[in-house]
Amino acid sequence: MEGTINKLHDLKIAIVDYGMGNLFSVRRAFAYLGTNVSIVSDSKEIYDADAIILPGVGAFGKAMKNLVERDLIRDLTCAVKEKKIPFLGICLGMQLLAKRSPEMGENKGLGWLDAEVERIRSAPGIRIPHVSWNRIAIRQDTEFLKPIKFSDTFYFDHSFQFTAVSEGIVAYSDYHGIIPAVIQCENIFATQFHPEKSQRSGLVLLKNFLSIVKKYKNQC
Repeated sequence: MEGTINKLHDLKIAIVDYGMGNLFSVRRAFAYLGTNVSIVSDSKEIYDADAIILPGVGAFGKAMKNLVERDLIRDLTCAVKEKKIPFLGICLGMQLLAKRSPEMGENKGLGWLDAEVERIRSAPGIRIPHVSWNRIAIRQDTEFLKPIKFSDTFYFDHSFQFTAVSEGIVAYSDYHGIIPAVIQCENIFATQFHPEKSQRSGLVLLKNFLSIVKKYKNQC
């Protein structure tokens, strides 16, 4: 991995601080991979980034409230949807891409993807939140997921999931039903699990993302 790390040091990675999320563990993972990574909260740093990371631990309603109060939605939408800066949403950061969620009442999301969020179905013997290491089933081979195998496991910690998704699902997990686990749609990437907590498998995925970001940058 060392050779790849040396090629990634010139990338500027912006982790968005909106008052929620395990910012520092995400930063440590990207720093380990040799990137120039910063925690940011203003528009200039967002627009200047080679890639934008939206982590998240907490409730959907509170997260959207924080994004509104910090006046981040317009800048994020412009940077990702118009400027096409590569974007990675993690856990709650993935769910925020949807149109709506019932968590903490009915809440609108960013609406970047044609999807909704719902609570994981409960059943006898099924623990919610879903906190465990779990495999993912790859639906579509992509550069983002190579060379991930079914034997690889990732760390999940969530009570809600994507549903009614019409675009971009490239991998699923199974927890009392099918759960969209990885999204890839143009420059938008997202994982329901925490790659920064998923040890080697997670680092492989983050390295893949950075390699894609490098290609985006070289094309500009």
